[in-house]
Amino acid sequence: MSNPTVDVPRTVSAGGAGRFLIWASIVLLCAWVLVPIYLLMVNALSSPAQVSGFPKSGLPGFDFASLQFFAGFAGVAKALWNSILVAVLTMALSIGIGAPAGYALSRFDFPGKEVFRMLVVMTRAFPLPLLALPLAVMFIRTGLDDTALGLALVHTVLAIPFAVLITFSLFSGIPLELEEAAWTLGCNRWQAFQRVVLPLVLPGIAASAVFAFTISWNEVFAAAVLTIENRTLPAFLIQNLNVSPLHLKFAGGAAMVIPALIFIFAVRKYLFAMWGIANR
Repeated sequence: MSNPTVDVPRTVSAGGAGRFLIWASIVLLCAWVLVPIYLLMVNALSSPAQVSGFPKSGLPGFDFASLQFFAGFAGVAKALWNSILVAVLTMALSIGIGAPAGYALSRFDFPGKEVFRMLVVMTRAFPLPLLALPLAVMFIRTGLDDTALGLALVHTVLAIPFAVLITFSLFSGIPLELEEAAWTLGCNRWQAFQRVVLPLVLPGIAASAVFAFTISWNEVFAAAVLTIENRTLPAFLIQNLNVSPLHLKFAGGAAMVIPALIFIFAVRKYLFAMWGIANR
């Protein structure tokens, strides 16, 4: 019979190694995400000479000349407005379509339910470059080319799978008995949803809106193909900053990253609340 005291150090060492691997993975993941953002901000807040010079200090020079020149560049304000408009339309359309679909999937049983869920996910299986030419032809024929609504429809197709799956998980985490209790107290289905379910899923809907906004804000291929005069900010940057100096490229990258970060931080409590509801 083996001595149990011999296995204790092995167990302790194995547990310590596991914790070390977990923390090392967390540190590497944070570095993978944060270091590029930090370097982008450092170069965006440095003078052109500091950006092009060597060696680099790794600290920002707090020179706003590049950002000021980029902000005053012709067409930037219009492209920024187009990005915001398209992102807001995408949020509204994706939530307006995805939330009812998520509720229906969580509350009703109907033929083809699993197939429908699979088809929702399969909308992301087709690469956008493959659909670019048919979409461009269809939009030209329908008059949706070079419009915010047409581009928002494409972005909505990209965001709907996330909206459906997130809201489906949220509605599934809310017991049906809560709605049934509201029905017994005189509420119809809509009143029960509005007074009982909707307040509980609002954080998740806000989180789904964050995903839709981020997808629309960062998407560049459809914006570059389907728009000419009304380009969004990513398509405008690709078109105009391709041959620009390095410091202006960093300024344009910061202009893309900062609004998305601000938006996410503004709704971060809803993101955390979403996971709390989904895991109940």
